[in-house]
Amino acid sequence: MPMASVKRDGQRRRTRKAIIAAAAELVAAGRTPSIAEVAEAAEVSRRTVYMYFRSAEHLLADAALEAMRERIEPQFELADDPAERVEAMVRAVQRDVLDTEELGRTVIRHTIEGGAPGDGATAPRRGYRRVEWIERALEPARASLGDDAFERLVSAFTLLIGWEAAIVLRDTRALSRKEAEDVSAWAAGALLAAALAEAEPT
Repeated sequence: MPMASVKRDGQRRRTRKAIIAAAAELVAAGRTPSIAEVAEAAEVSRRTVYMYFRSAEHLLADAALEAMRERIEPQFELADDPAERVEAMVRAVQRDVLDTEELGRTVIRHTIEGGAPGDGATAPRRGYRRVEWIERALEPARASLGDDAFERLVSAFTLLIGWEAAIVLRDTRALSRKEAEDVSAWAAGALLAAALAEAEPT
């Protein structure tokens, strides 16, 4: 991914996080906020909120996911070894997404109902939280991989974790929760090892 695109993506992530944080704060105060109320609290326009969320239901479902941070991030940030961080991150994420499958189906449904983004899409429609966790788990390997290989690996990892991966393994392979978690962890470890081996000087 070109560095200019990475910078734009970073700004979009910050805007999205500000919107979600505002919604989560309003919900924590016992309210069910409207898009207008969230926009005001986040100090953005309603149009900006609708760029990221199709409805208040979609926004509130995503805001509810912020609770996952407290459960997932401590699981992998203490380790220094990339392989250990990756396995801990994958297992933490996959355990949580299996516990929140109905919420995940709601978020996926809203994304699908928005239609296909098309080849001209300039911003991810969701998954910022997932990408952030992947980047943080892989950070110790960044120098070894280089920027381009690092970004490619981050993209590849998005296929291996999250509700989509869990649903595929459960629905098409009839795996148990533990088996689905093990497959995702194994695939992520194999992919990391292959990327590091490819980056080694010959």
